[in-house]
Amino acid sequence: MRRREFLATAFSAGVSLAQVSRPAARKPRAVVKLFKSPDGHPNGLETASEGLWIGEQVSERAYLVDWSGKVLRTLETESHNTSGIAAGGGFVWMAANGGPVVRKARPSDKPIGEVLQCDQKTGKTLKRYVPQWGGGVHGVAWNHKTNKLWITALGITALSEVDPKDDFRILHQIPVRLGRAHGLDFEDGAVWCMFSTDLQIQKLDMKTGKILDVIQLSKEDPDPHGMCMHDGKLYYCDAGIAPGGKDSGSPHAGYICRIDL
Repeated sequence: MRRREFLATAFSAGVSLAQVSRPAARKPRAVVKLFKSPDGHPNGLETASEGLWIGEQVSERAYLVDWSGKVLRTLETESHNTSGIAAGGGFVWMAANGGPVVRKARPSDKPIGEVLQCDQKTGKTLKRYVPQWGGGVHGVAWNHKTNKLWITALGITALSEVDPKDDFRILHQIPVRLGRAHGLDFEDGAVWCMFSTDLQIQKLDMKTGKILDVIQLSKEDPDPHGMCMHDGKLYYCDAGIAPGGKDSGSPHAGYICRIDL
């Protein structure tokens, strides 16, 4: 699908979605701080059979940890301003939002949003993909049922399913109503999406984008960035960095958290 066709489709779907009422937002029973990430700036999360992948925003490292926070594997990557991480298809995928942030520039840094396909044992960059819709890249998640990637398409306010084996060809897309879409994960034909600025998590029908559920966090909760799901529970992280690369001032910076619904 070409960019022009994609934009037209997304706009048409967005108009129809705007006419559909959404469920009332509900508050979680609790937000539980579990442990701090290894480098203190976690901005991407992805569950794995061994535990949890963490994408660090400043160091650009990918860490595989167990559910107590113990480091199982460390990957040095060429990501920049890391804002998301996925693991699947035998690779680790780093969402690079155009950097650097709070560190000196590296030769591998790029001023644009892209997704890096990395060796899951060494972190070596195998290929770089620049999404055709432009703009930044935050959330990225691997759908293990379809072996495809989903990416937050910030430039056109949508979520996109792409085929990593076919040069990131767009397979499907759904529009979203809020900006700064971030962490993603899947559950029973739906995709959960974290909207960081609005402190809101929405469960969306993967085919139509219809809002099925809404979770509303508060300003007192850890600042939301990356998100994933494990055993039916949502997890998210506080990177401690606000838009523009500034210190967020969050007292919960660096924490991995669980949402009890």
